[in-house]
Amino acid sequence: MSKDLTIEHHHETHSTGNRPVHESTHHPEGGEVFTHLISEIGDTYELNLFFVRLPILPVILVDDGIHIYPNLHVMEESGAFTLHHSKAPFKMVSTTKVDAAGNPLAPALNLSVTNYVAYEWIAMAIVTILFLIARRRYIEHATEAPKGIQNLLESIVVYIRDEIVVPNVGTVKRAVRLMPYIMSLFFFILTLNLLGLIPGWQAATGALGITMALALTSFVVVNYIAFKDAGPRAWFSHLLGGAPAYIAPIMVPIEIVSLFTKPFALMIRLFANMTAGHIVILSLLGLIFFSKSWFVTPISVGFSVFIYLLELLVAFLQAYIFAMLTSVFVGLALGDHAHADNHHETERLH
Repeated sequence: MSKDLTIEHHHETHSTGNRPVHESTHHPEGGEVFTHLISEIGDTYELNLFFVRLPILPVILVDDGIHIYPNLHVMEESGAFTLHHSKAPFKMVSTTKVDAAGNPLAPALNLSVTNYVAYEWIAMAIVTILFLIARRRYIEHATEAPKGIQNLLESIVVYIRDEIVVPNVGTVKRAVRLMPYIMSLFFFILTLNLLGLIPGWQAATGALGITMALALTSFVVVNYIAFKDAGPRAWFSHLLGGAPAYIAPIMVPIEIVSLFTKPFALMIRLFANMTAGHIVILSLLGLIFFSKSWFVTPISVGFSVFIYLLELLVAFLQAYIFAMLTSVFVGLALGDHAHADNHHETERLH
């Protein structure tokens, strides 16, 4: 495979969503409103802010070389790849390569920056800026009582350390090692959830791929700490679940399955909760256009506001649950070793 670099230059285009630029705009009516609104919460190759799709995200494809396009429309104009193939709509495929059945082939590797990836970058930037502000406050006013953002962040960090991490992982030393990861999880998920509540923005945690990646990091961290702190022998004996060795052929497969069901539950819980609320809100608002009646408007708007407030609670709750369960899983994986640190000391926080 050649490694030639193909870079296309930007041409001015007008965004019409994921439709080709030459198509006329279609305004959904009646039952089409639901389908249109649901499609708005999906991932795209354009940045979706305040109900406007901005063609500013680069498309990066690896297929007989590296192809880089400044946005989706330039890629479509190049003619090499498309999202609008009749046999594969809304899927990135080649316009010239087909398989034995005549179906278009996808590029070997798609490294494009999508809408949800951009939201993740925004969330990381917000969290980083907030903690830099708090850090600067600690440096410049080390002897003063915390206030403002500094006080808010410190209260959350201390609460999660003392009420979530330490009680579950057993020792202060282990909690201190785990805190950077748990805090990153909590604030990253919370910020993504809150961004999704801004009208015209989207909840990236409503994407299965993102929650899967978060759950995968939890799986790696939990088992790494258990393997490192408890030791290989204790980790493997934990697969017996406390049962006698002669029933290992039964218990070991069950325990191995449980290793994966825990992060899987984290993934589905976060995805389902963040997706369900948005679908309900969009469906309630869609009733206004579906019925075409002013009498439905107060009911739909009223219930939508109620669900929105419930979503605000869920945004905090899901970040808390993800951090809490990850800490709980660490303690469960350590078993009897949860209350001893690397050097088998028995001192604990009282």
